[in-house]
Amino acid sequence: MSDHPQLEAYLDAARWFGGKGRGASVTAIERIATIEGEPILTVDLITIAYDDGGEDDTYQLPMANYTEPQDRLEHALVGQWDDGRLGGVHIWAYDALHDRQAMARYLQAFAETEESRELGGLTFHRLPGHDFDTEAHSTLFTGEQSNSSVAFGEDSVMKVFRKITPGTNPDIAIHEVLTRASSEHVAALYGWVEAPHDETVLHLAMLQQFLRTGSDGWDLAQASVRNLLSEGDLHADEVGGDFAGEAARLGVALAETHQVLAEHFPTHDRTPAEMGELADSMRARLDAALPVAPQLADFEPALRAAYDAVAQLPGSEVQTVHGDLHLGQTLRTVKGWKIVDFEGEPARPLAERLLPDSRWRDVAGMLRSFDYAPRVASMIVSGGSTEGGEQRAYRAREWSTRNRQAFLSGYADRELEVDERTLLDAYVADKAVYEAVYEVRNRPAWVSIPLEALAEVTQRA
Repeated sequence: MSDHPQLEAYLDAARWFGGKGRGASVTAIERIATIEGEPILTVDLITIAYDDGGEDDTYQLPMANYTEPQDRLEHALVGQWDDGRLGGVHIWAYDALHDRQAMARYLQAFAETEESRELGGLTFHRLPGHDFDTEAHSTLFTGEQSNSSVAFGEDSVMKVFRKITPGTNPDIAIHEVLTRASSEHVAALYGWVEAPHDETVLHLAMLQQFLRTGSDGWDLAQASVRNLLSEGDLHADEVGGDFAGEAARLGVALAETHQVLAEHFPTHDRTPAEMGELADSMRARLDAALPVAPQLADFEPALRAAYDAVAQLPGSEVQTVHGDLHLGQTLRTVKGWKIVDFEGEPARPLAERLLPDSRWRDVAGMLRSFDYAPRVASMIVSGGSTEGGEQRAYRAREWSTRNRQAFLSGYADRELEVDERTLLDAYVADKAVYEAVYEVRNRPAWVSIPLEALAEVTQRA
């Protein structure tokens, strides 16, 4: 019998909890913060063990604790119990992100901070240059999965990291550097919340500029493709929804962001031995992918040749990068393109996400996204019908080629050197292998998208 049935039930229903279906159980609860007031705010770290024997996870649960039930928060009730850590009083504990009173307390804490201050076990940090609207009401975003975000009016937005790993969170570290450097291509960081943990730190939340005029890059690309597909015989450069100009501007934005990151974070040149290790990691992912996606076998010789070519490169520069870049990580605002979510690839351990990498990995991720967008839009437009399928496929390839070229031209503003193209092609292929595995496991009807990309890359190789 579980010792924490209410908490486990709440976690299992939470959108942001990633352990669903694995037989999750709560094995430890560590309270790291208590802020007195009405309501009493607490932050607990919840240790989760799994029946499948995988590594334990730690989740952050900020709670608003009341001595009376709150009907307005019934949907966010974690549970009710006699809380010995609060003097044994009987409390109703609610997920604090759903509670405007609790969120107002967080916002007020930022507003009352000059540079940093400790409050009930939490440390609030604030960057200069922004005055908070402390009267703004909070609104919890509903679309996120791994984290939770709360907007304060149209002034700011706070992202709360649900799954916690001790150490520096790259989303905060990178945004701080880019904000202090006055980068035009990110939402400005206003502050963050952390707590000490053993000899390191826990990054719990970040507060930043709310890009209220921002339009999701993926949505904009999809709209462009739909416009093309509705125009019959017109080519991608002839329709009003041509996206190539935006693709080129996004390439420029990424290049300028990479430049600032290279100026403020360490860089180094990979040695020939390290290039061999990079190729080995790509081969290992292919080895793991083949049993899951046997369709990859048709491309195996060419893929291994592409990875062998990487192993023969004399070296390449690595630096701090985004690490998980695609159109869904971009916003088009009235002031240009913004790049968001610098956490890196969620499935990778934090220590790996903090390591420098090649900027061509980011470029490859975006090129793959420009290939996905038209093919997905074409599938949606077809509604499952095969009629006109050949024409849609042709237009999708045309849109993909045009916008990938425009993005790459905006990014590099020159012809790529042979070694750069070799490395970029390998990163694109590596990403497509990952996509093939994902699609086989989650959306088998979409596996043709990465397979067609592999056909193109391996044919060029």
